[in-house]
Amino acid sequence: MIDAKGTNQTTLIVEGGGFKSAFTTGILDAFQVTGHHPFNRYIGISGGSIAMSYFLSGQYRVGLEALLHLAQDPNFTAFSRTFSQQGFMDLDVIAAVARDRIVFDLLAAMKVSLRYPVNFVATEEMTGRAAYLKPNRHNWLDAIVASSAIPFFTKGRHNFEGNTYIDGGCSDPLPAQWAYEQGARKVLVLRTWPREMRFERTWADVAGSYYYRSDPVLRSIVDRGHLIYNEQADFLENPPQDLDITQLAPEKLLASGTYLNSVETIMKDYGHGLDTGLRFVNSQARSQVQGAF
Repeated sequence: MIDAKGTNQTTLIVEGGGFKSAFTTGILDAFQVTGHHPFNRYIGISGGSIAMSYFLSGQYRVGLEALLHLAQDPNFTAFSRTFSQQGFMDLDVIAAVARDRIVFDLLAAMKVSLRYPVNFVATEEMTGRAAYLKPNRHNWLDAIVASSAIPFFTKGRHNFEGNTYIDGGCSDPLPAQWAYEQGARKVLVLRTWPREMRFERTWADVAGSYYYRSDPVLRSIVDRGHLIYNEQADFLENPPQDLDITQLAPEKLLASGTYLNSVETIMKDYGHGLDTGLRFVNSQARSQVQGAF
């Protein structure tokens, strides 16, 4: 059972990244198996909200099983759907898998969320502003889908609690500043991109901008997405003096892509994350022993 221990309580942020989340799933499984739970707030973004959910439910390796299932499910991704209503990636399959195939233990996750705040970042379609959804027993899977609705690559929007949302990575992909504003003074960020990674405008941004040319909000989101990410990545490297940020990130690009993957790449990234998580927990244990003397 997850229980934040000691006085050095930490906000956990899990970045999105589609199938790259195999890496963060590995880190979280390392925390799971070693009982490393010093967290008193949880924030997930897009695919990071899925990995975090299985961590909160205490289901070791089940997040990995879900990724492997999705990677092999012909209904989840299809190039023939790229310009259809469902999009290249059918997000509704994620909820169906969590309900019926690789079953998510909602009640276990809820027990944690009743003690510590859990937020999934989404973006309001009408305004482009970040929203920090609070999942509950009635809408948990719905909140995950709302956080993950990437414009152009998925159905692009999802209705949740009377509002329409798109992917949280469009407005607050690395929400350490928001966590700081909520009172966090110690933050652990699990990344799916290398720390030094910064983005420029890509062909996908150009295509997305044209696709949403009649919607000024979505067009602005697509046009500015890389700038928002870069600004927030810079914030992680230069936080306020009273904010302690630790990042666990791959040293180079992961084997899996956001959308493209294989069983082999997922397992490679998961193993990399598992090793990263175990080494981090070991370093924390050594620091505590040395501090005791």
